Amino acid sequence: MSTPLIDNLQYANCSEKIFRQMREGNVDAVHVTIAYHENFREVVLNLEQWNRWFEQFPELIFRGLTGDDVRKAQSEKRTAIFFGFQNPSPIEDDIGLIEIFHTLGIRFMQLTYNNQSLLATGCYESEDMGLTRFGKQAVREMNRVGMVIDMSHSADRSTLEAIEHSSRPIAITHANPHWWHPALRNKKDEILTALTGRGGMLGFSVYPHHLKDGSNCTLEDFCAMIAKSAEKYGAQNLGIGTDLCQDQPDSIVTWMRNGRWSKETDFGEGSASAPGFPEQPDWFRDNRDFGTLKSGLGAIGFSNEEVDGIMGDNWLRFYDQSFGPQ
Repeated sequence: MSTPLIDNLQYANCSEKIFRQMREGNVDAVHVTIAYHENFREVVLNLEQWNRWFEQFPELIFRGLTGDDVRKAQSEKRTAIFFGFQNPSPIEDDIGLIEIFHTLGIRFMQLTYNNQSLLATGCYESEDMGLTRFGKQAVREMNRVGMVIDMSHSADRSTLEAIEHSSRPIAITHANPHWWHPALRNKKDEILTALTGRGGMLGFSVYPHHLKDGSNCTLEDFCAMIAKSAEKYGAQNLGIGTDLCQDQPDSIVTWMRNGRWSKETDFGEGSASAPGFPEQPDWFRDNRDFGTLKSGLGAIGFSNEEVDGIMGDNWLRFYDQSFGPQ
């Protein structure tokens, strides 16, 4: 079977158009965000919407639960959709909901989204207290049932403690190295060394606030950054997590950053002059552009095997090892 193409993080405003673009781009699997600040019942409503899409467009998409579903997607020329949370708010204060959500198909959960949560500290807080007591138990429970710990929006100490406390490799699904572009959300060398040293995965983001030169970042610069990362952390620990927010209205940025916790406008990764979504770089606008990215990796000097790994094989190996009970 050919190499899979996996995007391990999107928050697109899904539609038939986007599902068809996934197929035009030969995307075999996508990890989609189904919660930012939602509570339990609100996530159930989001799951209902996905069930309707699976019913409406069975020739395009289906629910992904295991690595074998990626292989099924390849053979059937469909796209497997894997669910994840960007915040632990859906489990509220109930550790038992971790297993419930795994049963419902959730395969990734961030321990924080920028702020302090009941589990850990987000990257925008001034003090990082690390994993809470609840957080350490949640990590163990996620390990037990087969839900991946994602620290993409977490602060440094919390991330390092999650790596240390987890008995299974964790993921940073959508971020870039801080040494390349010093965005608060990008990850420092110490963290990426610890992450990959324990077999964890880093998914590179094409969200402009995470890119050197923002929307003007070139494909060559992006691929050169991946090449340097491969030298430092090993190509086998790298993948793609685009953080594609295609077709989302700018009002969604307010939901992502503010949720219900703030009455003020929290510009987060943006700025007061540009509170909405930034423009995507011209070499990656939607799911049809993965071929451009793959060509860029080849042009920068990666072997075919390394390109295949970054574009999907590495995530597939991680799925095989991570989604089942321990």
